[in-house]
Amino acid sequence: MGEESQGALERLELSRWAQELALPRDVVKALCRVHVPLAEWLGARQRALGRPLVVGVNGAQGTGKSTLLWLMARLLPELHGLRAAGLSIDDLYRTAAERAELAARVHPLLRTRGVPGTHDLALGEQVLDALTTGPARSVVLPRFDKATDDRAAPERWPQVRAPVDIVILEGWCVGAAPQEDAELAAPCNALEREEDPRGDWRHHVNGQLRGPYAGFFARLDALVMLQAPDMDCVLRWRLEQERALARALARAVRATRPMVEAEVARFVQHFERLTRAMLKEMPSRADVVIEIDAEHGLKAARYRDGGAR
Repeated sequence: MGEESQGALERLELSRWAQELALPRDVVKALCRVHVPLAEWLGARQRALGRPLVVGVNGAQGTGKSTLLWLMARLLPELHGLRAAGLSIDDLYRTAAERAELAARVHPLLRTRGVPGTHDLALGEQVLDALTTGPARSVVLPRFDKATDDRAAPERWPQVRAPVDIVILEGWCVGAAPQEDAELAAPCNALEREEDPRGDWRHHVNGQLRGPYAGFFARLDALVMLQAPDMDCVLRWRLEQERALARALARAVRATRPMVEAEVARFVQHFERLTRAMLKEMPSRADVVIEIDAEHGLKAARYRDGGAR
């Protein structure tokens, strides 16, 4: 980290942020040692571009995408005077009714949210347009309620003032590329072997990546990858998320219960093929790769235009 970044880090209100994130101050300080230079890099990219910058943040479950988004929403205005807005691709999931229709028409596995084909990309395009173009106005951001497995009521959607300088689109499959057809031939896990023996589901998902998702991801001006160590960590982190959901549900009356371990293992298998493919090929083309260790620590950030930081 350079002297400018170090000085910026020392000026931040780390104690307050640690309290808001419910993390130890030292952890937040460690996070910011990576995220402060990232904010500087994004600011420089936006200024060079001369228009709103759309940034994709890719990462498997549990890699810290939401934390990165939270910090960028504070670092970019505070250090660089740039207005930022964040959108999760998870909040673009199709409604339960729409996925049920898709499951009946195309393949039963499409009832489960997650893979390409289960997002409302038209809604995503509308939101990106609203955040980056037009006169100053309030824009509502969609929200998906994973506890009810359905889109949240519009009155629960937050508002931001647009247009903004930087939009961050985060999600587990953001920026994903399609596989070659030959790579789809053999099932990669029990779910594919038992519930997609002919490969119809995985070919449909791959076709979505070749078609509408390629167009949607083409809107990205930069791609940041939070790189998990392996699939074992992804499964463990997803289990931890479900346990956190269980604690939240215990404090509120919700429409669904958390998944048990076997259900989580099956759920993650929906994501496994594409997650493995991204872990293998995306680091070579992402603009920034932030390595995450098995305990959620940040190891290093590699910038394609300037080495590691």
